[in-house]
Amino acid sequence: MSWWNWTSDAGFILAGLSSDERIQTFLFVIFFLLYLISLGGNFTITATIWSDSKLHTPMYFFLGNLSFLDICYSSVTVPKLLLGLVGGSSEISYRGCMTQLYFYVSCCSTECLLLSVMGYDRYVAICDPMHYTIIMNKHKCLHLAVGIWLVGFATSVIHTIFTAQLPYCNSHRISHFFCDIPPMLKLACTDTFLNKILILTAGGFLGLSSFFLTLVSYIQIISSILKIHSNVGRRRTFSTCASHLVVVIIFFGSISFMYMRPTSSDSLEQDQLVSLLYAVLTPALNPIIYTLRNKEFKMALKRKVNQMLFSVE
Repeated sequence: MSWWNWTSDAGFILAGLSSDERIQTFLFVIFFLLYLISLGGNFTITATIWSDSKLHTPMYFFLGNLSFLDICYSSVTVPKLLLGLVGGSSEISYRGCMTQLYFYVSCCSTECLLLSVMGYDRYVAICDPMHYTIIMNKHKCLHLAVGIWLVGFATSVIHTIFTAQLPYCNSHRISHFFCDIPPMLKLACTDTFLNKILILTAGGFLGLSSFFLTLVSYIQIISSILKIHSNVGRRRTFSTCASHLVVVIIFFGSISFMYMRPTSSDSLEQDQLVSLLYAVLTPALNPIIYTLRNKEFKMALKRKVNQMLFSVE
């Protein structure tokens, strides 16, 4: 069978997380709840920010982008995972696999850039508050958001094209619960050196540059916070960016472990665990992390709920 006929007709089989039916039921309940939390929490954040004029600030504008991105992020992988856990088909067509890979890498690349811009926004707000409204004006925020999404989706085109051009002729079983670049490279029956170089250069440049810019922003932020003489002032200032810092550490830490380590250290269990962290768990945790101590958002949500209740009455 030729490579083209095989890839077009046969597709792939996703290995999933476990073949034990008892464990599958337990995992289905856990990931289904996490998915509901992710959808409900991120949709609530997005809708509240969009509908409340008091939240129409750069910080909440980018937070709304992150929440919408997390909805897309989890929806790319989790539904197929849940279907496999309840005994559904674990097969995925060639085009379906490449589509999933494209949107997954797009969301991943976009989030790298978005977290970096959110870090820069907090840097300007804390280190240069007098010029904050000038630097982070509406037009600049809109241009940054559009640029982030375009670069993220354009970057994914390159990775997807290089991955799609590989001949998959040895096996059609992907040792993962979704189509990602590293497990796809293992199935190729040709040299994947160029693909690995692409991950380290294009992907590495995007991830490392975003992380470096975020790191520089937070070094400046922490330096400014330490100069505040009041303990209350230091705590209050740090609380405005602590949630974002937690998300940055979780996301960039897991991404670096997944894509920046030597190929010889690959482990199916480790890959799946790390992938679950940033593809399933993080989108569900982000709404909690960002809103748990955010009094301004809580007040806006309370106003929105009261408006809905009064409109029903």
